Amino acid sequence: MLLTRRSATLGLGLGLAACGRSQQSAADAPPEGSLAWAIAGDWRIDPERDEWRHPLQTLLFWGLQGDMTVLEIYPGLGWYTSILAPYLHANGGHLIAASFDPRGSAAQRETLAAWQSRFGEDENLYGDITRTAVTANGAALAPANSVDLAILSNNVHTLMAAGIAERVFAGVLAALKPGGAFGIEQHRASSTGLQDPLAGTGYVQEAYVRALAQEAGFEFVAASDLNANARDSRDHPFGVWTLPPTLRSSPLGQEDDPRFDTAPYEAIGESDRMTLKFRKPSGTAPAAPQTTP
Repeated sequence: MLLTRRSATLGLGLGLAACGRSQQSAADAPPEGSLAWAIAGDWRIDPERDEWRHPLQTLLFWGLQGDMTVLEIYPGLGWYTSILAPYLHANGGHLIAASFDPRGSAAQRETLAAWQSRFGEDENLYGDITRTAVTANGAALAPANSVDLAILSNNVHTLMAAGIAERVFAGVLAALKPGGAFGIEQHRASSTGLQDPLAGTGYVQEAYVRALAQEAGFEFVAASDLNANARDSRDHPFGVWTLPPTLRSSPLGQEDDPRFDTAPYEAIGESDRMTLKFRKPSGTAPAAPQTTP
């Protein structure tokens, strides 16, 4: 058998070194069931993005604990789900994933099917994830006053484009227990000028996100620059999707342009992002009973 990317003449030395590294790695491995263990797992989706998204620090900033009931809004293909589901399942917690409406666009249905295929097949690892949907009619995201922590990652602009941001923020408030937290990560626009209400570039002003949350009834807790990127000018030909990981080279719906040079955007890295934490006021009266769609 050939040694991958190595000369066969180094076989014995590499084998002994690998054995030593394996023993050391096993000794240094995070405790099973810990958040670090969930992040280090080989089940992760695109762990190379941790350089830009800092999941350990971000989730701790939002206050995640293993025995919580967590609501993940628009999980997409499951970048955060691949951390949250194993961690919560291992610690007696529970994950509720509020994804696309099954009656949505073809692209949304494809994303939903891929998520369901990945996370619905291994309950030993991911547990029994409750699935709900973000719908245009405002159906409950989760039972009222049942959620400890809600997470919305890089999808405020998606809600704005659909014209349902205010409704979904109100739905998150209803789902959270009094005192429950709402963690938001979002591509951050410049603070100058007017905010495009449809967020066509994918960037949203931090003040606008704070206003959405506070108008829904949330209290602001804290902001962090964990996921900031000072190299991001936010002025890109195809919006935030010009940057990694998408590296779009033509307008949405058109074929990729092989002449478009993505190198400058790869050098920038992923977008500049705000990381915010809000809380449902502890004195909030319990919401009327709601059912999931």
